[in-house]
Amino acid sequence: MKLPSVGDVLAPILARVAVEKRPLLIAAAERMAAQRYRGWARDAAADRKAGLEACADREEEIARRVESLFTDAGSLQRDVVAAVPELAEVNRSLFAPYTIEEQFTIQAQGERLGAATWRSFARHAESQQTAKVFESCAVLEEESATFLESLLDSSQR
Repeated sequence: MKLPSVGDVLAPILARVAVEKRPLLIAAAERMAAQRYRGWARDAAADRKAGLEACADREEEIARRVESLFTDAGSLQRDVVAAVPELAEVNRSLFAPYTIEEQFTIQAQGERLGAATWRSFARHAESQQTAKVFESCAVLEEESATFLESLLDSSQR
């Protein structure tokens, strides 16, 4: 079975959001990913639990950093998320039919895509400070991708 591409699934949703507000939508998706990581951690073996919790913490940190760039981020983010009410269902259904290893694979690919997305935002940022925030988010995404890929590598041995 071919696994879904996070980019292919999210592209039509992002296309409906104004470019300048896309980071807020992605920040909301980061918080959803944090919840997913925490669910995985609850059910994980002891050797995986701390790493999955650390991934959840990184997702929440990314969201906080991005939200800090916007005046009245909470209100703006609520409006952006309300404009794409299917986001939560897409987030759930993207992972639901797959094994945990397949879910980790999908998430790792999503983390790599997230890193590339934050770097793209950094290249187009209006200030150097904003660019640095986006770049720091990319690094956090890569740390989570690397952790998930290490789990996949160890499960294939």
